[in-house]
Amino acid sequence: MWVKPILLAAGLAAGLFLLIVYTKAASHDRHWQPHLGKVPQVDQSGDIVRITPIRDWTYSTQQALQTAWVSEGVSIDLSALKQVWFVVEPHHGIPMMAHTLVLFEFDDGDLIGLTIEARKQIHETYNPVAGAFRRYELIYVWAEPRDLLTRRAVMLDHELYIYPLDLSRAQARAYLEGLVERTAEIERRPRFYNTLISNCTNELAKSAGLAWQPAFVLTGRSAEALHRAGYISASEFEDARASADMTEAVQMLVDASVRDFNTGLLSALSARP
Repeated sequence: MWVKPILLAAGLAAGLFLLIVYTKAASHDRHWQPHLGKVPQVDQSGDIVRITPIRDWTYSTQQALQTAWVSEGVSIDLSALKQVWFVVEPHHGIPMMAHTLVLFEFDDGDLIGLTIEARKQIHETYNPVAGAFRRYELIYVWAEPRDLLTRRAVMLDHELYIYPLDLSRAQARAYLEGLVERTAEIERRPRFYNTLISNCTNELAKSAGLAWQPAFVLTGRSAEALHRAGYISASEFEDARASADMTEAVQMLVDASVRDFNTGLLSALSARP
């Protein structure tokens, strides 16, 4: 006699929960964690794109040392884009999960990086289940590679794998333009992060026009999926992964200036097998 009332109550509770979740509006106006605190703006004129601000923090093994945002941003020349690098930061203890981001290399040796993240408030920690139910907004953060990579390899003591993507210059440019446009769209209209359909990896994949596949949710397999699709060149994926390990190289460059970091990183990448 209690089954129907219990099921009805459970159904009403689930319905109320979903109603609250899916009527919640995304916003840029919350008390954000500092490293996710600024939404970049985009201004494009022909081949030149200006993104402001960009993040340029420095880190020790325990904390952020300098929390600077470059207010004048960065200007990038789409016609000078040379190479796209895919970065994988494996999750400790969970091989199927990873954070992914991208670096863009230009003809003059300059680099700029993009990380797509769940935008957490100051009191929040990341929870993948909550991330499927509009707990976090989505943010595209453009930053100096020194910031993005030393944050992970030095302060968080995580592994980093950096793969060159096998793209033509036209493909690379179209990919960068797509990510720039998505950045501008978020500035105009905030969106929610979603663990399943709008996480770091499948946002990158959608900008590339890639068909959905499980590796874009089980993000620790994303590089392997790109290898199967022909975007990471190597006869065997394990060979590509072994040569992609840049953890120690990044750690050694922690005290370098932005320019010296970029030069040192590119040198380490070019010296790989």
